[in-house]
Amino acid sequence: MLYDHVDFRVGSVARTRPLYDALFEAMGYTDLHQDSDGVGYHRPNETGDDEFFWIVEEPNHHPNGTRVAFAAHTRAEVDLLSTIAKNADAHAYEAPHLCTDYGANYYASFFEDAEGNKLEICCRRPE
Repeated sequence: MLYDHVDFRVGSVARTRPLYDALFEAMGYTDLHQDSDGVGYHRPNETGDDEFFWIVEEPNHHPNGTRVAFAAHTRAEVDLLSTIAKNADAHAYEAPHLCTDYGANYYASFFEDAEGNKLEICCRRPE
């Protein structure tokens, strides 16, 4: 496992949550944990070895050049998750495409949440 969890800062959970709710539900992270500062997306029946993702409200947060890329197993999955993001009001949306500057098989969609935090869905496997 590369990481245990991500605490991703946003200025407003309420403003950004619709996009994350839609994406994480589609990726199987349907067990939500909430506290006064944010919401965590977990897989059901976690064993303690499962990664998870939290959006944490930090009112003074300002987006920067950091981009989080979510891995897809296939290009079709990139297409599906990208459509879900677009329909959940992703900003600065770039439709899935082959990004040969990143690698011969790098297929990705780029977008931002409502505050400008950069996100991506990618697959590095051949079609």
